[in-house]
Amino acid sequence: MEVYCTRFGCPRPQNHFTDLDDSATLRTVQQKFCTTCGMPLLLLGRYVPQKLLGKGGFGAAFLARDRYTPAMRQCVVKQFQPSGDLSSNQLQVAQTLFQREGEVLEQLGSNHPQIPDLLAFFELEVPSLIPGKTDRFFYLVQEFIDGKDLEQELEQRGAFSESEVLEVLEAVLKVLDYVHANGSIHRDIKLSNIMRRRDGRLFLLDFGAVKQATAVAASSGGKASTGIYSMGFAPPEQMRGDQVYPATDLYALAVTCITLLTGKQPNELYDAYSNSWNWRSQLPAPVSDRLAGVLDKMLLPTPSHRFQSAQETLDALQVMSPAATARPVRPTQPGQSSPSTNPPVTSAPPSTGPGATSLQSAPAAQPVAQPAPQPPAPVPAPATAPFSLMEFLGGALFTGFEGGLVAIALLSLLGTVAIGPVFWIALLGLLAGLIFAQSRRWIERNDLLIIAGITLLLVAFSPLRRGLALIAEPSLLNILMLAIFAGLLAVAVGIIFRLVYLVLSRVL
Repeated sequence: MEVYCTRFGCPRPQNHFTDLDDSATLRTVQQKFCTTCGMPLLLLGRYVPQKLLGKGGFGAAFLARDRYTPAMRQCVVKQFQPSGDLSSNQLQVAQTLFQREGEVLEQLGSNHPQIPDLLAFFELEVPSLIPGKTDRFFYLVQEFIDGKDLEQELEQRGAFSESEVLEVLEAVLKVLDYVHANGSIHRDIKLSNIMRRRDGRLFLLDFGAVKQATAVAASSGGKASTGIYSMGFAPPEQMRGDQVYPATDLYALAVTCITLLTGKQPNELYDAYSNSWNWRSQLPAPVSDRLAGVLDKMLLPTPSHRFQSAQETLDALQVMSPAATARPVRPTQPGQSSPSTNPPVTSAPPSTGPGATSLQSAPAAQPVAQPAPQPPAPVPAPATAPFSLMEFLGGALFTGFEGGLVAIALLSLLGTVAIGPVFWIALLGLLAGLIFAQSRRWIERNDLLIIAGITLLLVAFSPLRRGLALIAEPSLLNILMLAIFAGLLAVAVGIIFRLVYLVLSRVL
């Protein structure tokens, strides 16, 4: 049997013991030690680490077996392993976060079927590799969820459909409703922290960053956040280190959903130039305007403008009508059938009491019988979707390329008056028309390549190429190089313009 050493930096953590292949010996052996560093391997004499699952900022996770159970069930052993050169204060904060995860799992996991159970929380003191000293190790043992997280699913199969994302959204909202009702905020909702078990049930993992909603530490100057977050998923208030709210988790969950819908990472969906999410234009398939509106409200930068609770968000989803879901955010292409939309949610809202054991314990008619808050109107999709950075630079390259070719053509047509007022007026007019057509998306993507290719052929293989004779030999290579140079120049100007605009927008 393979047994994994959990000491930090052990050069050869894998240990193989043939005698432990016998289950009777495995149950009765007193202890085993790492053959390289001497670290005790059977944690608490009970848990047998077998494989490293991964490492994070503050810990490492191991797949282990509990040899004191009849089936030697699998479990996850998480060890406190702070990475980097931390100060004593940072180390204390990290250790507090690790201990908090154990406390939250003990409080929430045992009462909710979609949060892993806490099995053990303990400290070990073992001889150090430095003679005369001891090392302290902190461990947390939790239920093993046999399945894949959503990050792995997205990598393997690509973007999710609307109905699949609705399933994830509703399932996690019900868990968050329970978490928030018990005075906690998760603060780290993301793809890798949502696990789908083999039977299809979704679990919310990693409560190491959880924050008690009512515990605003006076020593932090009124700020409730410790600065622990996942880049791309955290909302502005969390990245600033301000107080966090239930709406903080809703923002991160919305980022998770648009990542699943588009198959793209958050940094590809957020347009820093306009300081807004540009996810609608990158959907591989249309989604209902109701779902899009709910997600847009969850993504608003100001916490008070979002939904204020998971239940309020569920209510907004549950009033999805057939008429609303029939109107897609983006029209389908000609000949393409519109995908089926998800039917209205009929399950009851979760019980929010501390003793709740199931999300389906309330009667199904409860959402109808009780008055629900009126959900706000969905945020309408813009008539013209904003351009991403790559689209902007591609358009600048196309406009500059076309400008170079048009300049050569004008030089041939205008002759002796070339480089005069007529030349510049005609050139600027044609370029303005191209920019306007791109801004209205009359021409985009493949259209740009086709138009550029046709223009290059017309100039290179017609009398228009004579216009280049005023400055160079009118060869195909010179024409192409001049056009490419003009395109790169336009890209440089575009980048400078965006940078200046971004600086001025932040200053003003």
